[in-house]
Amino acid sequence: MSITGLRAFHAVARAGSFTRAAANMGISQPTLSSQVRLLEERHDAALFDRKGRGVALTPLGQKLLDITTRLFAAEEEANALLEGVRTVRQGHLRLAADSATHAMPLLARLRARSPGLTFSLRIGNSSTVLDDLVDYRADIAITARPSSDPRFAIRLLRRDRVVLFAPSAHPLASRSSVPLAAIAGTDLVIRERGSVTREVFETALAERGITPGTLIEVEGRESVREAVAAGFGIGIVFASEMPAGDGFRAIAIADAALDVAEYVACLAARAQVAMVRSFLDLVSDGEV
Repeated sequence: MSITGLRAFHAVARAGSFTRAAANMGISQPTLSSQVRLLEERHDAALFDRKGRGVALTPLGQKLLDITTRLFAAEEEANALLEGVRTVRQGHLRLAADSATHAMPLLARLRARSPGLTFSLRIGNSSTVLDDLVDYRADIAITARPSSDPRFAIRLLRRDRVVLFAPSAHPLASRSSVPLAAIAGTDLVIRERGSVTREVFETALAERGITPGTLIEVEGRESVREAVAAGFGIGIVFASEMPAGDGFRAIAIADAALDVAEYVACLAARAQVAMVRSFLDLVSDGEV
């Protein structure tokens, strides 16, 4: 099997078109097309459905992409190990985080250390960002969900606390703290399932036998903020993520220590890849 053909296939599959893939690889489009065509002909396999200027993966092509993603990630790991790179000056780091609030300060510090780096950031909940690591959609994950899975290398980033927030006109907004029982009968805006913020809060309510009023479920922290601002109920958020602005009031929970830790994770097998290691070094150095 030709590694050149696999590399050409992988580039086209990731770019979604032969034109973009050829530009990314610095070769001509006819050369790239020939490499992919030879791979398909040699194995009598249809890997792409050609659609105008773009392409779509066939089911077989999708399975092959899963393999080539792992293959070229392993190649990157081997290069990092053998070269023993101690600093990183260029490249692209993919970050998946359950909150941009926790991610951006770290990215800013890494950029100051290595101005040639570029970044992409995916926002999900604490469960999906770990899935992004496993599926090689991200190099680093920031999550409030600890894991004992040996596939992950995990470091503590910071500790935080769950608080309530409400519009300034809400009846509870005049109070700096309330007992958890004050939530009984109160409408809540909560995140989707898989959110650690939601799990911690719902567990505390269940343990006390407290039943809130109407539950409005939305996806993402920004949606929670907008729903609370529109008067659908009070929201739940980490203290460090309390929405800025005079329109909201933070409300501590007086009789329940709803503490949560935030972690930085990567695949253990990729911890020595230069960009990944540089990011992890920020956490080890206390630059948070």
